[in-house]
Amino acid sequence: MSSRNDTLAGSDTPHILVIDDDERIRQLLARYLRENGFLASAVESADKADALMKTISFDALVIDVMMPGEDGLSMTRRVRAGSAVPIILLTARGEPQDRIAGLESGASDYLPKPFEPRELVLRLQGLLQRSALPPKDDVIRFGPFAFDPGRGELTRGEERVKLTDAELHLLRTLAAKPGAPIPRTVLAQKELGVFDRSIDVQVTRLRRKIEDDPRTPQHLKTVRGIGYALMTD
Repeated sequence: MSSRNDTLAGSDTPHILVIDDDERIRQLLARYLRENGFLASAVESADKADALMKTISFDALVIDVMMPGEDGLSMTRRVRAGSAVPIILLTARGEPQDRIAGLESGASDYLPKPFEPRELVLRLQGLLQRSALPPKDDVIRFGPFAFDPGRGELTRGEERVKLTDAELHLLRTLAAKPGAPIPRTVLAQKELGVFDRSIDVQVTRLRRKIEDDPRTPQHLKTVRGIGYALMTD
């Protein structure tokens, strides 16, 4: 991963959920966030977001105000009633009263369209830094294994376990959110060197190296309908 992402590429890589009914904008933002060191998922409606948030804990939400069904302001008020997750609202309306309405709904920030994706990244970084928890041990431990994402080293006791580039990228992505389901779409990013058709193959190969019995995995779990999760100590 390039040096520009080093500040976000540790064991707590932020996972962002983009909610926008415009497919072009939705996919553009998700791709740009991934290219800049985040994990990113994208859905087109509040309903789809609700379903995803039941199984995945996101670090921030990026919500379009004007969506069919439940709009962004309503969703923000509802989410904020039970969560302090940072929320950035996106809207084509840039009048002061619109911004005030967004902030009153509980949004952490408000970004009028059109905007540069880089500005969104900077605002997310600022929000996440302000809400960050004390840093954790960079080494991820599961069973007899210890994984250092920064150094790219997996060890079992004193013995180093050799990983291919694809296995290393896969393990880094899973270790970024220990215990949380990581969607197949995130694991299949070309930037990670793993393609959708080979995800299951790469998972099988990695399991052979970290599981006593790959047929009944204890560390690298399948999360039905979503993807995979790395269960850590």
